[in-house]
Amino acid sequence: MQTAVDKLDETVLGPYLERHVDGFSGLQNICKFADGQSNPTFKISAESGDYVLRRQPPGDLLKSAHAVDREFRVISALSASNVPVPRVYHLCEDRDLIGSMFYVMEFCDGRIFWQAALPEVSKTDRTAIYDYMNRVLASLHTIDIDKLGLRDFGKPGNYFERQFERWSGQYRACEMQRIDAMETLMRWLRDNLPEDDGRVSLVHGDYRLDNMIFDAKKPHVIALLDWELSTLGHPFADVGYQCMQLRMPDRAGSISGLRGKNLVALGIPTEDEYVARYCERTGIDRIDDFGFYVAFSFFRLAAIIQGVARRAVDGNASNKNAAAMGGYVKPMAELALDSLH
Repeated sequence: MQTAVDKLDETVLGPYLERHVDGFSGLQNICKFADGQSNPTFKISAESGDYVLRRQPPGDLLKSAHAVDREFRVISALSASNVPVPRVYHLCEDRDLIGSMFYVMEFCDGRIFWQAALPEVSKTDRTAIYDYMNRVLASLHTIDIDKLGLRDFGKPGNYFERQFERWSGQYRACEMQRIDAMETLMRWLRDNLPEDDGRVSLVHGDYRLDNMIFDAKKPHVIALLDWELSTLGHPFADVGYQCMQLRMPDRAGSISGLRGKNLVALGIPTEDEYVARYCERTGIDRIDDFGFYVAFSFFRLAAIIQGVARRAVDGNASNKNAAAMGGYVKPMAELALDSLH
């Protein structure tokens, strides 16, 4: 059964896009991508080619959530950098047109890898894919935010304190039952937030394998997607978030992790190797207390998952499997606590 999240009015959208997107003509079909838990995303097929439309979900939203206008802004700015992003065409801020804000970008035809162990490629390509992800992450954290006009894209300083307040608040707003591991984790994080060290960069906020489109044949990233959580912040947050996958178990049909895998045989770098390569590329010696950044990333992911599950209860989730996501909050909190040892 389709919901309001799945539908777009073609009779309204087609003429609008022809007026506002250069070269757009002949809307033929709209198909919602099945994957993704946050902003509903659609493939738009037209006589002029294929496009992607990304919108806010309808209904009441948490403050600062689903900010597609921020996504549009940062992707537009990064088009002048060496961070691979899709070309964006238009932002519609008129919520009355289809029921929420949306933007339109190019459709990037390539590969998305959903399994962290990359079973569909060779060992050599696995090594190259993880190295390319590392390269893009280092490039993102070393761009000149002033040159790209992003100095006001977030508040500098005290990033982890502000993020903790934001996500603990959103977790409480979406909480449906008490989870002891989450309570323990939140207490520990509150008491052990690091002092601000002055590092500020553009951070992606959801930097992971399946948010990237790779070239159809080469192990190169052609587009980094899903910028909803991007802001100015501490670069180590993205590194910790990326490395969560190395500490996650591989659960069929749900979470794809690398915990317990033979990384050497797979050709995938260990956490220490991945972090060391990132440090080399960004010109720093090391990252102290790295377990904190991984634990904080698990905490934030748990809060996001709780929000997804709550939207399912409220009837405005983007993914049909959203209701089941609530069962992952406790395991995420437990993995966070494990990262602290």
